[in-house]
Amino acid sequence: MTTKQILPLLFFLLSTSLTFAQLKVARVFGDHMVLQRDKVIMVWGWADKGEKVTVTLNGRTVTAKAGPDGKWITDLPIMPAGGPYQLIIKGKKDQITFNDILIGEVWLLSGQSNMEWKVRSSDNAKAEIASANNSTIRHFEVAHELAFEPQKDLGKGEWKVASPSTVGDFSAVGYFFARDISQKLDVPVGLIHSSWGGSQIEGWISEKAMKESDVLYYYPQTMARNWDEDAKRQEQKLIRQTYGTDTYNIGAVDESTYLKPGYDYSQWKLKVNPMGQWVWQGVGGFRGTAYVQRTVDVPAELTSAETTLHFGRNTGDLAFYINGKKVFEGTTKEPIAIKLPAGTWQQGGNSLLIRMEPNREPQYFGMGFMGAPADFSVKGAGTSIPLVDTRWNMIPSWKATRTYDHFMNNVGTTIYNAMIAPLVPYTIAGALWYQGETNAGRAQQYRQSFPLLINSWRQDWGYGFPFLFVQLANFGPNQSSNDGSDWAELREAQAMTLRLPKTGMAVTTDIGNPDDIHPTNKQDVGKRLALSALKVAYGQDLVYSGPTYKDVQFSNGQAILNFDNVGGGLTTKDKYGYLKGFEIAGADKKFYYASARIEGTTVVVSHPQVPTPVAVRYGWSNSPTDANLYNAEGLPASPFRTDTWKGVTEGRKFE
Repeated sequence: MTTKQILPLLFFLLSTSLTFAQLKVARVFGDHMVLQRDKVIMVWGWADKGEKVTVTLNGRTVTAKAGPDGKWITDLPIMPAGGPYQLIIKGKKDQITFNDILIGEVWLLSGQSNMEWKVRSSDNAKAEIASANNSTIRHFEVAHELAFEPQKDLGKGEWKVASPSTVGDFSAVGYFFARDISQKLDVPVGLIHSSWGGSQIEGWISEKAMKESDVLYYYPQTMARNWDEDAKRQEQKLIRQTYGTDTYNIGAVDESTYLKPGYDYSQWKLKVNPMGQWVWQGVGGFRGTAYVQRTVDVPAELTSAETTLHFGRNTGDLAFYINGKKVFEGTTKEPIAIKLPAGTWQQGGNSLLIRMEPNREPQYFGMGFMGAPADFSVKGAGTSIPLVDTRWNMIPSWKATRTYDHFMNNVGTTIYNAMIAPLVPYTIAGALWYQGETNAGRAQQYRQSFPLLINSWRQDWGYGFPFLFVQLANFGPNQSSNDGSDWAELREAQAMTLRLPKTGMAVTTDIGNPDDIHPTNKQDVGKRLALSALKVAYGQDLVYSGPTYKDVQFSNGQAILNFDNVGGGLTTKDKYGYLKGFEIAGADKKFYYASARIEGTTVVVSHPQVPTPVAVRYGWSNSPTDANLYNAEGLPASPFRTDTWKGVTEGRKFE
């Protein structure tokens, strides 16, 4: 054979060998995993086109054949709880073996930061971690990723066995839930944890589901299709927020005027609190130079005194101006404390202007200053002036370089594509969901978007698995119904979702923290979800819910409320035995805090200024801390209203 004949043959052999695919199994499979008992177990991966693959577990062997795209999928037969076993996958040339496999109950965890919250940050963390010796509880955490198209597989992730060295990083709600049902059912429990702090529900819903829905059908028609397109849309939105139109000529902006005497900063339409990450203040992923400004009212005694300007921490480039005069420029990793000589401030109103850039350490913090409210003040002569007690005027610098971060809430569907799609169709017992805080401003739309998520996930998996969720805890003010509450409306939307089959809700308005959106008592959250699971998923006969509103009759100036889930009877935890948290209104829609009493299985509500009541509300605020209706089993009543009057979130839509 000549050289001319050999070279093409070698090239052919080499190129042919390169087409052989290495046997792969989806990333969610691995050592220490838990597979679902009493259901067929789906297993899948990739190999050469047409390659035969055998899968063996617990003496059972099944086969699959890789399709034209190289994907193979098969289902192992139904098996009872047990283990440990080996899972062996064999191809033509390769073999993959996974060890320490248990069969038990598998639950998918999802939502935002309260689901993501770790055991190490929860109540009694030290003791909980030290006692975490249940090796039959396993946890797989899905890494934060975004994608514009559904992904075939996860990029990383591994199963971890619960132990004092690992459990601190487990989802707290998930772990405490698993601990309860593991004890009650005496089976292993696997948790597949896919959540992202601050995420909106729309990020977790597939484009296909949106297109086929009555609620989000419009969104895929205009959504960004790549990050460059997303950045352009973010910039257009930012310009529109700043000037009222996205066609404003930003090239003509003269930023030198910001330092001139008498400049009118009130024309800056954007308002932010410099403290905290700006991604949560309506400016999305903007990363660049920005100006923030406010007027500081200074008393006479500070004009002739040395003062210190405290302003939290920011590790980017900064410049501070007082009445147009620069008093600091530079960068620092230390808490900002600018010493100012006497005469810096004038009596009355003073302009405090800051030019700022993104943080370098930690880079993820982006735009904004780190710290607590007490870290932002002007101090001197025994006086302290707070500086973040109101929002500041803000404007981006259009002269400076700017970028737009790949923020998870910028484009809907992108979390689903990267963090849910690759998990389908791993066999699960059900799903736990803790989310809604970020959607409170669109609570009315959540009435449809939340059921859409549940139904679409069930369609993806091919069966109607139980779906259990946490109703929002208390956070923020305890305002009256006359003020309205988006959090109350979101709770209502969650409660309405119980109309779907195989759903359950854990009420948490009694174990939240009005001052912290992340209440640390995750043990009771997990326990209440476990009660729902024992009832909804496992058919046990028990009281799994607090009282839920059924209906109302109005008679003789009173409202008589009937409830489901009264259990052993209605009661109150108030030491005086008084019911609180009820409001009542007449046709004028003006609510009054009402007198309420338990009569058997009903609650009777009235107020002398409402002789002809037509509506009652209970716990209708962001933080209904006075709501104290329970059943005898110690489970709190869910907040509710009997009316259908227009709410504060009506008409707001996801864009």
